[in-house]
Amino acid sequence: MSVLKDILYKVAIVAVKGPTDIAIAKMDFDSRKIETNDVFVAIRGSISDGHDFIKKAIQNGATAVVCDTFPEIIEQGITYVQVKETNSALAFMAANYFGNPSQGLKLVGITGTNGKTTIASLLFQLFQKAGFKVGLLSTVKIVVDTTEYKATHTTPDSITINHYLKEMVESGVEYCFMEVSSHGIHQKRTEALHFVGGIFTNLSHDHLDYHPTFAEYRDVKKSFFDNLPKTAFVLSNIDDKNGQVMLQNTVAKKLTYALKSYADYKAQILENQLSGLLLKINGSEVWVKLIGTFNAYNLLAIYGTAVELGMESLEVLRLLSDLESVSGRFQFIVSSSNITAIVDYAHTPDALDNVLKTINDIRTKNEQLITVVGCGGNRDKTKRPVMAEIATALSDKAILTSDNPRDENPEAIISEMEQGVAPQNYKKLLSITDRKQAIKTACQLAQPNDIILIAGKGHETYQEIKGIRQHFDDMETVKEILEQLNK
Repeated sequence: MSVLKDILYKVAIVAVKGPTDIAIAKMDFDSRKIETNDVFVAIRGSISDGHDFIKKAIQNGATAVVCDTFPEIIEQGITYVQVKETNSALAFMAANYFGNPSQGLKLVGITGTNGKTTIASLLFQLFQKAGFKVGLLSTVKIVVDTTEYKATHTTPDSITINHYLKEMVESGVEYCFMEVSSHGIHQKRTEALHFVGGIFTNLSHDHLDYHPTFAEYRDVKKSFFDNLPKTAFVLSNIDDKNGQVMLQNTVAKKLTYALKSYADYKAQILENQLSGLLLKINGSEVWVKLIGTFNAYNLLAIYGTAVELGMESLEVLRLLSDLESVSGRFQFIVSSSNITAIVDYAHTPDALDNVLKTINDIRTKNEQLITVVGCGGNRDKTKRPVMAEIATALSDKAILTSDNPRDENPEAIISEMEQGVAPQNYKKLLSITDRKQAIKTACQLAQPNDIILIAGKGHETYQEIKGIRQHFDDMETVKEILEQLNK
């Protein structure tokens, strides 16, 4: 049991009705999970408002309620705490409840539009190979040393984050690498965490379904770095036009990485092949198994972070050469008929552009490049025509299909994508709503030595249609189809 006043430490309190020296079993922002002696935190979400469920939470056993507006009816024997902002209050309460675990390890946050998962996952891999106990909070999975858990959000809620961080501390984890999304920053989920470092990858068109403008999206990302302590470091990609913006106003140690600009951590691509990259990083050459310019940036960020965390530079280079690609990130197979199928999570215009340009840099142009791509439903609609424009411009054939249509009509999504296709590229275009059929068609069109890119879903093992998640795995599907066609 915790005491309410103890878990309210650092919370911006406006007013209190009732005692705060009461015992609290646990806290939650979901009234359905509230039990006897719990504290209910009323969060204003995009779909529902927790303040509408205060009565239900009390009926379920809540003895305390944290809200930004007192309810009209004040129940006897219940403590009400009015705060400035309930998301922020939840962040501090969760950290206090679990004993501020982020202070018990070295936590590094990675933010930006693309590259977060790759950098977080490969830093985890690198530090584990170096013999450390490591934690990971990513889109793909949550890992506490050697124990894996399923991830549901890029940045989990404050209670979940602190729960796993506490488990990490108790397991002797020394370093934790965490993806930090714009949603997570905006909803204050990372506000009460103690970071020793922050990495900025890049900024491009995404999440404009959530953020009203690109400027707000950028400024939310920037606020993560603004709030880092003096003892932390910021490692920013200054080849990105927003790289210097992220360094403004931060009191943390400012560091840069780049392929094109002068920077603290500088790399040059000497060779770029389907088998890997030969890089020169700060004057030293290293061969890595990862592919493409975007991965050169990712590896440079990883190198800089490891050095800033105290690892010897030659040891970091040795470990970089041993890293394996992340699930669903430029993951490829070559069939017995010599068709290369690549699965990548590219679900933003910038990411798709990067992946297609990487393939075009590597290929001989004597083969076809066939791209299968869709756009998710209930998400940023403005990127749909742009994604189709890029796919048709940079491929020999492009098949537009369903991603996760969610509550939208998949044909309507594809129709919106088609609007972006330039007239001269119509002849390259096919639209097939069923994703499995689209992948099968790509495989049937492919000749020996051709390349198929299946973009958008990457590591995901489901397709979400009308609120139901059905099993669907791009890599599993393309493997199965290519094997059948080769029989």
